[in-house]
Order: sequence, then structure tokens, then C-alpha cells
Amino acid sequence: MGDTAVGARVWRRYSPAQTAARWSAELALAVVTALMLWHVGVRWEYLADAPAQVGDLLGRMLPPEWAFAGSLLHPLAQTINIATLGTAGAIVLSLPIAFFAALNTTPGRVAYALARVVIVVSRSVDTLIWALVFIIVVGPGSLAGTLAVAMRSIGFLAKLFAEGIEEIDRGQVEAVTATGASRLATLLYGIVPQVKPVFLGVSIYRWDINIRESTVLGLVGAGGIGFTLNDAILGLEWARVGLIILVVLAVVLLSEAVSALARRRVT
Repeated sequence: MGDTAVGARVWRRYSPAQTAARWSAELALAVVTALMLWHVGVRWEYLADAPAQVGDLLGRMLPPEWAFAGSLLHPLAQTINIATLGTAGAIVLSLPIAFFAALNTTPGRVAYALARVVIVVSRSVDTLIWALVFIIVVGPGSLAGTLAVAMRSIGFLAKLFAEGIEEIDRGQVEAVTATGASRLATLLYGIVPQVKPVFLGVSIYRWDINIRESTVLGLVGAGGIGFTLNDAILGLEWARVGLIILVVLAVVLLSEAVSALARRRVT
């Protein structure tokens, strides 16, 4: 609050000390941002020339080389297969991990800790890095891409599955247990029916994510349409690059629409 010359009180949102603190914080943020940009090594002369370079690149990509579309069918099918098989494998492997990682279904502290470690490791490593690892193990190609997608997805799925398990209604589980059901029967009839919509929705959502991630795995040699894209870029065949980008965009949009429709049906 402050007073004018005639004695009227004027409302201020911040006190002088608060205003000074805010300005100091903003100045410090600006300085830190400038230092980060300096360490990154931004070439400002390149940034100034970027609009012209983008225009030149788009001019080379357009019109796309439509005659090359037939050659994209096989790598496109590879990409979809990588995403689908990787997601399916991750679902199978993440289910037991999720039950171990949920506090209300874990058999013990050791199993809980190990399950959480698996989740953290899976989610901490990017799909491209997993792809590089599996290329060394099994060689370049679609198998490495499928394994990379599966390993990256396990942590994502298991974490969300475990959260869904922890939010179940205990009353339904206790009712099944009261009938004298075994632990397995309690799991199948008391827990699974409650978490089934969550499992299906999360699985479909992860498949949608994996479709997008699979399109770039070929850049490191893990198969799919990304491999064809990398070849076109290295060969400076920009009209083909433009076509491949349009195809990837169309596939991603289609997968997103399909996954959204499927999630609405199962939830």
C-alpha cells in the first residue's frame, strides 16, 4: 500500500521488496540463459541465415517424388511391425513387474525394490540408445528396433499399470477372498476386472507413442522407414525426403486417430 499527495491509498500488488526480488530473479534467469546459450555454442550468424536455408530446403523437397511412394510400402510395414511387436512384448513383460511394483500386490520388499529398479532403468534410457545397444547385440535391422521399443515401453507400462493396481477397490478383493478363493483366483476375479480398462487404455496409448518413435529408429540402423529417410538425406534426394516426411506425418496422424477411438471404446 502507498499514499498519494492528497492522502488517498493506492493498492499495489507487490511491496517494494517483493518487486526488487522479482526483478532480481528475472535478471538472474536471463544471465543463466545467456550463459547456457554461450556454452551450447550458438552460431548467431547461422541463425540469421536460417529462414533462407529453410526456404531453400523446402523448395528442394517440393513437389515430392510421388513415383517413389511404392518403395515406401515395405519400410512402412516394418515400422508398424516394430511398434506393434515391441508394444506387445512390453505388455507381456510389464504385467508381472507391475504387480510386483504395486504396494497392494507385491509379494515382498525385495520384489518391490527390484521391480522399481527395472521401471527406472527402462524409463531412463531413450529408445534410440536402446536401439544402439541392441544393434551391437543382434545386429542392425528390425529386430534391434523391436527390442528397443519393448525395453523402453516396459517401464512406462509397468509404472502406469502399478498405479492402476494401487487404486483398485479393496472391497471387491476382500469379497472374493471371503469366498475362500486362492491367491490366483483373487487376482483373476478381484483385481484384473478392475484394472482391465486401465491396462487396455495405457497399452493403446503406448502403441501410439511407439509408432512415432519407430519412424526414427532407422536413423541409427534399427530398420523401418527411418532407414529409408536416412538414405535419402545422405543421397541429397530431397524430393524423396519430402515424400517420406509426408508419409510419416500421415501414419502418425492415422495412428493417433485410431488410438483415440480405441481408448474411447475400452474406457
